[in-house]
Amino acid sequence: MSPTPINRRAFLAGSGLSLGSAALNHLLAAEDSPPGKRPAYLLPRAKAKRVIFLCMAGGPSHLETFDYKPKLDEMNGKPMPESITRGQPIAQLQGQKLKVQGHLTKFRKHGEGGQYISDFMPWCAKMADDIAIIRSLVTEQINHDPAHTFINTGTAINGRPSMGAWVNYGLGSESKDLPGFVVMTSVGGRNPQPIASRQWGAGFLPSRLQGVEFNSAGDPVHYVGNPAGITRDTQGRLVNAITALDRHRNKVINDPETATRIAAYEMAFRMQASVPELMDVSKEPKHILEMYGAKPGDGSYASNCLLARRLAERGVRFIHLYHRGWDHHGGLVKYMNTCCGLTDKPTWALIQDLKQRDMLDDTLVIWGGEFGRTPMFQGKGGAGRDHHVKGFSMWMAGGGIKGGVGYGETDELGYHAEKNIVHVRDLHATMLHQLGIDHERFSVKHQGLDMRLSGVEKARVVKDILI
Repeated sequence: MSPTPINRRAFLAGSGLSLGSAALNHLLAAEDSPPGKRPAYLLPRAKAKRVIFLCMAGGPSHLETFDYKPKLDEMNGKPMPESITRGQPIAQLQGQKLKVQGHLTKFRKHGEGGQYISDFMPWCAKMADDIAIIRSLVTEQINHDPAHTFINTGTAINGRPSMGAWVNYGLGSESKDLPGFVVMTSVGGRNPQPIASRQWGAGFLPSRLQGVEFNSAGDPVHYVGNPAGITRDTQGRLVNAITALDRHRNKVINDPETATRIAAYEMAFRMQASVPELMDVSKEPKHILEMYGAKPGDGSYASNCLLARRLAERGVRFIHLYHRGWDHHGGLVKYMNTCCGLTDKPTWALIQDLKQRDMLDDTLVIWGGEFGRTPMFQGKGGAGRDHHVKGFSMWMAGGGIKGGVGYGETDELGYHAEKNIVHVRDLHATMLHQLGIDHERFSVKHQGLDMRLSGVEKARVVKDILI
């Protein structure tokens, strides 16, 4: 008797061995497991429950924020030493005569730890003792989109899971009525680079783990509201009917994406009630609105920071805020004043608000961009700086991070990270560690490899900045 032919899709659907099915079963097993049964990647103790990632999209200059280099001012206008730049990746200054650009503002020491912070960031200076500044970050991609892809997913290859998807895959969501991963964007500054939605995608993880973009102006989420004439009861009956049909069909096809669709319908229905309440900040005390500088519905970074706190209160696991406008190839002084004017005080307000509510201790806040800027002059509408990947600064706060400390150094001109170098993958490893996840054991089999957010290469937890 000849074998009955079976196509590849039917085989995978019937076998239940696809990656999505395995991932879904893993999540359900983790949620339904009896006490004492824990995934092997979970550490005995977590310091943080959630992450708020404040992405300054475009690449803020570390040399106008946190990395003070007196030698840079001494050499202002002089040729950049070729020994430093020979063979190095340069984005738009390739082939040009490279001249040193000194700092474009003053730096002062702040806090008990004497942290150097520039005058562009007076509100950040007020929280110097709350943050750990890492001055030795390095990354691998020198242009915006691949650099965002790298810092968001740990690789420049498109289609890999983003940080928020990984975190929700490993820990699940604490919220029943909101997505576990929420994204919001704001604009203000020079040349705001576009941010593609794949930057918060789920990659090869179940698609229900992808980030959901919330709009802080207009409808919070597209298509989540009911059409005119449709009541909540009517909508509820429709969702229940569709869900019942989907569950019945899925008993036969065993497709993880059908389970994802079921979850999406149910979540959307719950969001119809939860999202409007979340986004309505009119009941926030006046002093809170003034502290952030938030005006309800204005779509600003300030309003997004306030919403980030409200999302954190409601159990959202990963909150990613993008502020687009930090691409300062020229007019650096003007646009640093613009960007810092829009983001500095709200960021301070977010940290203070979390502290006042006893939430900072278990909320990990990360601030930074996809790369830094060069020590060399670039002039397009006033002094500016080109993209730079060999040394830049970010900071972390809360969630078991030491406050008032600096970590790592660049060379005397701020070009190369040379002491306690921190790769982007080390940042990921540290973030996961604070969430109670062992990054080396936290993996998913994909295309024959044990894929990890922190990469297949060696990454380390930056323990010197941990409490």
